[in-house]
Amino acid sequence: MRVGLYPGTFDPVTLGHIDIIERATALVDRLVIGVAINRDKGPLFTLEERVEMIEAECAAVSERTGCEIVAHPFENLLINCARDAGAGIIVRGLRAVADFEYEYQMVGMNRMLDDQVETVFLMAATEHQPIASKLVKEIARLDGDISKFVTPAVEARLLAKLGRG
Repeated sequence: MRVGLYPGTFDPVTLGHIDIIERATALVDRLVIGVAINRDKGPLFTLEERVEMIEAECAAVSERTGCEIVAHPFENLLINCARDAGAGIIVRGLRAVADFEYEYQMVGMNRMLDDQVETVFLMAATEHQPIASKLVKEIARLDGDISKFVTPAVEARLLAKLGRG
C-alpha cells in the first residue's frame, strides 16, 4: 500500500489545499493529512477545529477518488510524522518559485534524516496559486469576500470565528 503524507497547518483549509489533496490521491492508496500543531504560527482555529475541517472537506474527496484520507495531528519532526504514518511519500504543494527555495532546503534535510522517504511536489492549479490561509484570514477580517478561496462550510466557520457568522 502506498501511503503519502500531506503536512500543513490548514488554518483554515483552502481550495488550494483541497486541490493538492485531490491530486495527491492519484499517487497513493492512503493519504494522511498531517495537521501541524505549530504554536509559533498562532493559529486562529484550534487543532481540533482544523482536524474537523480537514475531515469534513476530505470526506467527499475520499468518496470520489476511492483513496482513504485521514487527518493526523503532529508536533514532531515532519520525517518522524511520516514514519509514524507509515508514509513513503511526503506531498508538498507549491504556489510560486519562492515556495520552492524553502521546500528544496527541507527536502535536503529530510533526505539526510531518512533517505527512504521521497518528497513529491505538486503545483497548485493556476486558479489556486495565489491562495494562502494567512491572506484568506486577513481578507475575512477586513470584510472581504473569501468565497473564491474556501468552501462554503469553511467560510461559515471562519466568519463565525471572527464574530460575523
